[in-house]
Amino acid sequence: MRPQGVPEDHVKMKAFPFSLDGVAKDWLYFLPATITTWNQMKRLFLEKFFPASRTAAIRKEICGIRQLNGETLYEYWERFNKLCATCPQHQISEQLLIQYFYEGLTLMDRNMIDAASGGALMDKTPNAARQLISNMAANTQQFGFRGAVKGVNEMAIGAGSSSVCGVDNQRLENKINELTTMVRHLAIEQKQQANAASECPATVCGICSSEEHYTHSCPTLQETDANVSGIYTNQQQQYRLPQQ
Repeated sequence: MRPQGVPEDHVKMKAFPFSLDGVAKDWLYFLPATITTWNQMKRLFLEKFFPASRTAAIRKEICGIRQLNGETLYEYWERFNKLCATCPQHQISEQLLIQYFYEGLTLMDRNMIDAASGGALMDKTPNAARQLISNMAANTQQFGFRGAVKGVNEMAIGAGSSSVCGVDNQRLENKINELTTMVRHLAIEQKQQANAASECPATVCGICSSEEHYTHSCPTLQETDANVSGIYTNQQQQYRLPQQ
């Protein structure tokens, strides 16, 4: 918690040394005493440990990231986030980050995410798209499992094609079961949210206990009003004074 009246940059300058270790801490120790502002400190630190060449290389890696063969959605999402964290000054917008991640997905996972988003993922806002991917990645970690890994003998030259096809079919079947489970859980969550949002107490008539109309629209009440009106009209006609 920042003390009242203390500038934020001053707090950063005081806390920054405690975040360093090893070579970075030695570098800070030999800095000249002329470094007195946070902007100066930040610029020198990035120039030392994040040179332009390294930043460009990481940006290129982020733009061209691809999901590996056999890599689950959760593993791909974690690898992507760790890559972005290694270069905090990549200056790539959130919209482009989601787009690069989406374009690197395998066809099956991309179709699964589009189905869960109710259309195309890129039609959502960056925050909504990130939340959807995070939820689906968490479901993959909780309910998913890897496909069968081929052994050395199965990959040997001259191995029977039936064995390879059998492993591929089993892997595909496992993947389909995994996707079905995740989509089912997402559908249940969305249905529960929709029910909670639309849930409201039923309208019950106070006269006949019907849920088809409100109390003031009850046919019984209208019939009673009509009868009373008719009696009142007859009484007026009976007691009306004769005209002179």
